[in-house]
Amino acid sequence: MKWLSVLPQQCILLMTCLLMALEAVPIDIDKTKVKGGGHIEGEKVENPDTGLYYDEYLRQVIDVLETDKHFREKLQTADIEEIKSGKLSRELDLVSHHVRTRLDELKRQEVARLRMLIKAKMDSVQDTGIDHQALLKQFEHLNHQNPDKFEPKDLDMLIKAATSDLENYDKTRHEEFKKYEMMKEHERREYLKTLDEEKRQREESKFEEMKKKHGDHPKVHHPGSKDQLKEVWEEADGLDPNEFDPKTFFKLHDVNNDGFLDEQELEALFTKELEKVYDPKNEEDDMVEMEEERLRMREHVMNEVDINKDRLVTLEEFLRATEKKEFLEPDSWETLDQQQLFTEDELKEFESHISQQEDELRKKAEDLQKQKEELQRQHDQLQAQKQELQQVVKQMEQKKLQQGNPPSGPAGELKFQPPGEHKVGDAPKHPAGGDQPLPPGHVQEPAARTDQVHP
Repeated sequence: MKWLSVLPQQCILLMTCLLMALEAVPIDIDKTKVKGGGHIEGEKVENPDTGLYYDEYLRQVIDVLETDKHFREKLQTADIEEIKSGKLSRELDLVSHHVRTRLDELKRQEVARLRMLIKAKMDSVQDTGIDHQALLKQFEHLNHQNPDKFEPKDLDMLIKAATSDLENYDKTRHEEFKKYEMMKEHERREYLKTLDEEKRQREESKFEEMKKKHGDHPKVHHPGSKDQLKEVWEEADGLDPNEFDPKTFFKLHDVNNDGFLDEQELEALFTKELEKVYDPKNEEDDMVEMEEERLRMREHVMNEVDINKDRLVTLEEFLRATEKKEFLEPDSWETLDQQQLFTEDELKEFESHISQQEDELRKKAEDLQKQKEELQRQHDQLQAQKQELQQVVKQMEQKKLQQGNPPSGPAGELKFQPPGEHKVGDAPKHPAGGDQPLPPGHVQEPAARTDQVHP
């Protein structure tokens, strides 16, 4: 599953458009001297995949827009609502000609890519007469009515599509994880049904022992609390816990120096807490569950700290959160192993859905088997007919031979001359020396020898 291997990108185009390239305020700490190396200034930071099917197009548009000084200045001063409302998109009319030309080229490439995907999908179902223009309507991140020009409407559609898709991305990941857990339990129960009573009890005991072993871990600090951040400060950054400073901490973990803590940078803060619960070497620890735990932690901190809900944490928002009571005296954090991930009713509904799918697949398999048997029957029938025709031809050839009629060659010619028949050029000459053939029944006398002496 893709969502297991790709962390979601926290930037909506805005953040995306991101490039809110605000330079971070210098701090007195040298990141190159912090434990673990940290990020070196000037080093290129690779942004993770957003998980969107138009991720590459989104990034290329952002990179091109950043090259325009006027648009970049507008972007730095725009707030989240201006970006979402489309006000920023209208600034596209003022960008330089070469930027618009490059954006036009990017859009044509994206339209060509989408058309290729449509064609490949339609070819897979052997469809014909594809109306690419009509099918492009299903893609909401560009204006399909003008496939050659990048207009303000395209930027507006790209921002809104990215915003909506990324807001629903976490929800989709949670749903996929829940299905994953229910499938695990379903398969476990199905396996138990195949065992006898003694083996089933041993398997159940092993399962409970693994759960207990997984739950036996150190205390997990509340994500975003002072204790949790101080632990990162001390163990990951190698700094004195008595000198913990929220402002310095923020600057230190703003890896790309853009003035924000994005979702990726926040998730990196929870690694130490997750290592308390999950170890890839342990059979009882599921790494899929670890990523779900990481997502839950990041969502919790975002809900508590991200005041304007732009999926980015500013220094002001971060410092304001450190003044709250929850930062100093947080509630205990419940890990996944302490929660009920699904109910029995939900599991039964899930199993019913699986059973329905299995029935449909079984029916399709039976239909395919019947089609195979019918094709085999038709093949056998054609083979029998072929053998019958070959036998008839053979009998006809034999009959021709018996009647003195030689079998004909491929072009209808005689393969050999029957006895008593000669070619025209081989006919015996008349006894008188003429060229006329001998009459029927006439036997030619042998020619007299010229050297014989008569008495």
